[in-house]
Amino acid sequence: MREVFETKTDKEEVARQLRFIEEGKQIVLNYSEQEGHPLTACVVTFGCQMNARDSEKITGILANMGFHMTESEEADFVLYNTCSVRDNANQKVYGKLGVLNTYKKRNPNMKIALCGCMTQEESVVEKIQNSYPFVDLVFGTHNLYKFPEYFVYMMKRDGMFIDIWESATKIVEDLPVIRKYPFKSGVNIMFGCDKFCTYCIVPYVRGRERSREPEEIICEIEKLVSDGVKEVMLLGQNVNSYGKNLESKTKFPELLRMVEKIDGLERIRFMTPYPSDFDDDMIAVMKESKKICKHIHLPLQSGSSRILKRMNRRYTKEEFLDLALKLRRELPDVAITTDIIVGFPGETKEDIDETLDVIRKVCFDNAFTFIYSKRTGTPAASMPDQVAEENIKVWFDEVLALVQNCAKERTALLQGQIADVLVEDVNSHDASLVTGRMSNNTLVHFPGDKSLIGEIVTVKLEECKGFYYLGKQL
Repeated sequence: MREVFETKTDKEEVARQLRFIEEGKQIVLNYSEQEGHPLTACVVTFGCQMNARDSEKITGILANMGFHMTESEEADFVLYNTCSVRDNANQKVYGKLGVLNTYKKRNPNMKIALCGCMTQEESVVEKIQNSYPFVDLVFGTHNLYKFPEYFVYMMKRDGMFIDIWESATKIVEDLPVIRKYPFKSGVNIMFGCDKFCTYCIVPYVRGRERSREPEEIICEIEKLVSDGVKEVMLLGQNVNSYGKNLESKTKFPELLRMVEKIDGLERIRFMTPYPSDFDDDMIAVMKESKKICKHIHLPLQSGSSRILKRMNRRYTKEEFLDLALKLRRELPDVAITTDIIVGFPGETKEDIDETLDVIRKVCFDNAFTFIYSKRTGTPAASMPDQVAEENIKVWFDEVLALVQNCAKERTALLQGQIADVLVEDVNSHDASLVTGRMSNNTLVHFPGDKSLIGEIVTVKLEECKGFYYLGKQL
């Protein structure tokens, strides 16, 4: 029997945490007066867009408590929102904690917290307890909404406080949020994953799939639009599984149609769909939509049906190709990006050749290409036929080179076209330029100033630079 989840935001819990924010505000004020300066806080995010959205919530809570937010990790309060998709992400956090220990010796009142996927691993929590006793607070993915309560508790006591839940039974949204960009925002539509790919730890650290009620999602987006948001990204580990645990059985294409109707919203993105769940209704929604961006991130992982089966991916090479080529036919202006893993246990050169064949036939607009990373706790980690590093390096270079050639070829097709570009920032290398993103996610740099940030402007794509364009505003 499947666990029953509360799909509506728990209003009582929201009110409870808001009371803790008020209590935290007084604590921060008292400490600021004691220290003789405003307290500073730094939130560092590792990993995916869902982690980035979680960090916006944490930042909103801290700012409401009176912290001055900073990017300096020598702050009075530092929180690492961790990722555990690859082992090197864990190692990076451990290295950073060593640096924080030095800072804390200089500032004994400094507080350090860890949350996110990494902390859901029992071995990680044990290591934090044994090797990093100076950490003050550790909590996981399922109880992030209790951060205001944990913060107050941490500030009233000494020593490490840990609270990790194995699963979540409720959804708690509506706490303060500070967005990185005032004109665009992520929106969580669901949490968790039921796919259990053999290389992936996400179902173990994020839990089983649970969807938010569509009415609550629409209400949140309407509030965002009234606050100046022009583009939303609907977030979930597998967005086209949305609605399976809802009484209404609202499916993802239906949710997209509902979001499309929101006045003032100009762009809709989503991340990430699962290939075998991407049906004709999804294609129809994208064809008829005037707001859904012309970009689909469709994870391949491997082009070999044999390896896909070992990965517990629920499609074959032929099924993926059928879908990708159908998308090319039905949505000719859509950009298709993907994820590819090289060096999965048991992989051979013949399997890599199958992956290269898919890349050539689909001609991906871009790809995130990864070397397989063994994750303790996943079935693939104990598979006996791990691949030799020297083979992986050769194969990885071959896959990457082909991906890059295809991406350049696809980008070059846009030469001379006119495109709408959402301006995101002043160019970091040339202050006379601004940087924005087309509907298909291609970056464009063109002359402009900060007054254009957050605006959708019409640009002529004048010079292709491989993966991006130089353009001119019309």
